[in-house]
Amino acid sequence: MSGFLFVVPPFAGHVNPTVGVAAELVRRGHRVAWAGPPYAVEPLVGARATVFPRAAQGAPGSVGAAVPGASDPGRPYPGRPDPRASFPPGEQRGAAALRSLWEDCLEPLAEAMAPGVRSAVREFRPDVLVADQQALAGGLVADQLGIPWATSATTSAEFTALTGTPQLRAWADERLQSLRKRMGARGSRSDPRRSDRLVLVFTTEALAGPAGQFGPQARLVGPSIAPRPSPDGFPWHRLDDARPTVLITLGTVSGDTGAHFLPACAAAVRDRSDALQAVIADPSGAVRDTGDGILVLSHVPQLALLERCSAVLCHGGHNTVCEALWHGLPLVVAPIRYDQPVIASQVVRAGAGLRIRFRHASADRIGAALDTVLGEPQYRTAARRVGESFRAAGGAAAAATHLELLAARTAVVRARAR
Repeated sequence: MSGFLFVVPPFAGHVNPTVGVAAELVRRGHRVAWAGPPYAVEPLVGARATVFPRAAQGAPGSVGAAVPGASDPGRPYPGRPDPRASFPPGEQRGAAALRSLWEDCLEPLAEAMAPGVRSAVREFRPDVLVADQQALAGGLVADQLGIPWATSATTSAEFTALTGTPQLRAWADERLQSLRKRMGARGSRSDPRRSDRLVLVFTTEALAGPAGQFGPQARLVGPSIAPRPSPDGFPWHRLDDARPTVLITLGTVSGDTGAHFLPACAAAVRDRSDALQAVIADPSGAVRDTGDGILVLSHVPQLALLERCSAVLCHGGHNTVCEALWHGLPLVVAPIRYDQPVIASQVVRAGAGLRIRFRHASADRIGAALDTVLGEPQYRTAARRVGESFRAAGGAAAAATHLELLAARTAVVRARAR
């Protein structure tokens, strides 16, 4: 039996994939715990899970701190939104999106989490630490304390966007070196963005492109999709089985940026209400539920709802995209910031959907994109092809096997060193 400590940021899309992997490890007889903010982790992993509460106790106003507000459409941690949603709104693309992610989110989060991660390691004594790619404290602390660790890469964008971009790589390396100094890890040689032993990438070549771009230690295991809590009382009776249903969601990072976009989506659907209906996840209250083909809720049971949908219109969050493709659903993607433009490009390259400009999306443009992905069968065919690759990759079970192998290799090395 081995012990695995998952170090996760307070972002639902980064916690969710670890749930299925951890459940598989527990089923196989291993010890599992999480280091991360309890308000973000506990509602997802369940009351029986071991969560170390000191893993992110940010000061008031910091990224790691509790902040009031609405959660995302899947309601992963009630009352606590993704801290990234509080950053300045606006559509960001390419290098600017990744720079903002690092400077505004990942670096302050790493500094907030590091003391608690060290405490969790001392108390739980894991054989392997599994650090989310956006929980940089995990890799840095593991390297400092000599703990074997793996990367949980819930989005491939941060790997592919940096590949072949020397300026951006140099900039990220400089930021990382500065972070090491601030955290007292000057002697660390490890890159907390990716373990040199094992990187679990929750996608496949069918979506993200050739596996070689992720490095020889990468294993593309496909999405880890596990049952998760969902709000009660969804009005299923309001869905008309005779009309295609589109899920419209901007995930956790939109904040108030949906104030123009979501009403434009609603208008596009109303213009087609005789042949189309939509469920809009709108925690900000930008859209009124007036019927006529529109069902508006602050939170939706996303996985269950996708089984009833014909397409998804979203912001390009990796988990929403993968869950849609898992169900064989074509996408209309309107990326806002961070990794979303890269994921949107992957969807388009795979032939599984269309990309529209978030800032300039009118009801006419949104409607035309929906008409295309719903009316032209090649998009659904491509989405199903990607979904089939996801299932073939193994998901949570494959990820658990790779972690077991890492733990076994580590045990052998330690035994020989005695």
